[in-house]
Amino acid sequence: MMRRKVTVLTVLLVVAGVLYSAWVAEFFLDTGLDPAHSFLSELDAADQPYEHLFSTADLITGLLLIAASGIGLWVLARRPLTTVGWIAIGIFGAATIADSQLPIECVAENDPSCPVEPSGLFPQLHHIHALTSTIAVFAVFTAMIAFTVAAFRYGILPLVRTAGTVVLVITSVATAWLMIADNLPGSYGLGIAQRIQVTGMSLFLVVLGFALPSREGTPSR
Repeated sequence: MMRRKVTVLTVLLVVAGVLYSAWVAEFFLDTGLDPAHSFLSELDAADQPYEHLFSTADLITGLLLIAASGIGLWVLARRPLTTVGWIAIGIFGAATIADSQLPIECVAENDPSCPVEPSGLFPQLHHIHALTSTIAVFAVFTAMIAFTVAAFRYGILPLVRTAGTVVLVITSVATAWLMIADNLPGSYGLGIAQRIQVTGMSLFLVVLGFALPSREGTPSR
């Protein structure tokens, strides 16, 4: 019974990780956006042709993560750091659902009638979507750090200690790139930085999911 529950948890995390990378579909669709300079939030802006595809992927991702959070807290042994991690996963899921339901209205690059915000580089930062996105990023980083530190401190989740640590470092570098470049004139490939960041978040979910079936990663309560 324990093994089945852990398998379900693994599937939830892996599928959520894959769906959170649904943005890669932009390379096969005519979105009209430049991946090097556009933000992923713009893919599911209300006036975009494929907004239902991307918003639905986010919605399902959020639902899967909330379910994973609940199962993780219920099935696995509760330790301070892993408890923080699972709660953060749930918050990440809720914020991702909010992201999908509260998109930015339009993209000035494609719609001349779209109001130009004071910060032309980050039009989404003047929308409530900014709040939900900030919460999502903060929550997933909290989860990534909590599970990585837990893997070392408790001697569990060996895959997180190796691959997860590498993913966390790369994701952190991409996030620093975003934060620094945002305060400089020009774009500095912010779209690329964010795509690396989100890819790292997705990969960590997949790594965490595959790490759980190990005997060290699934102590029963």
